[in-house]
Formats: sequence, structure tokens, C-alpha cells
Amino acid sequence: QVQLVESGGGLVQAGGSLNLTCAASGFSFSNYFMGWFRQAPGAGKERQPVAAISPSGGVPYHADSVVGRFTISRDNRKNTVYLQMNSLKPEDTAVYHCAAPSQRTRGDYALMKSNAYEYWGRGIQVTVSS
Repeated sequence: QVQLVESGGGLVQAGGSLNLTCAASGFSFSNYFMGWFRQAPGAGKERQPVAAISPSGGVPYHADSVVGRFTISRDNRKNTVYLQMNSLKPEDTAVYHCAAPSQRTRGDYALMKSNAYEYWGRGIQVTVSS
């Protein structure tokens, strides 16, 4: 049974930092790319891609809106993926979800599209005050 559990969210002032953690279980983590998505207030069910990372961790991708501020990484020994968020802005306020695809990744790449992912964590709130 696949489980993805996010932690590390909270309330922070603009310019501050948070480090989100996603603990994965129930699948061979090191064989899958992983992603982070977010749902902003008022956006309904739409989940915007934030970052994704290849199975090895050697190929990260970041959305244009977070480049230079957020960094995705993973530790395959701990079955964990991270999202380090620096220089946070009020517009980063959202529920953040980590996600995993349903099939092993053939190759060292990742996808940023939400429809490439099958499994989702419950999400964690990040609120940035101005």
C-alpha cells in the first residue's frame, strides 16, 4: 500500500524558509520519479507543479515561479523527498502535496504534469504572511 506523508509546513513571514519532507512507503522508492505540487486558495482542485526529481536525484526540475528559491532533493536510503523553500512570498501560500507515479521510471528523468502521477499525499498547509 503506497503511502506519502508530508510534514514541515506551517506559517512563516515573507522572506522566510521552510523545508517540506515527504516520507514514502509501500513501493520501491528509488525506482520512481517524485513530484511536489500545490493547491492555492480559491484554485479548486487544480494542482500546480512545483518541482520534480528523477529516481537517482540527479535530474531535478523546478517551475519557473520557484526557480532560484525552491530546491527539490531526495534521499533514497530514507525513502524521502524534500522541498527546501527559501525567500517565501505570500503567493506561495497553498496546500503542498507530494506525489508518485504508478509505474517504475525507465530512465533518469521526471515529469511535471499532474496527470503523470497516481499517488498523492494528503497535503500540508504552507502560509506565508506579508
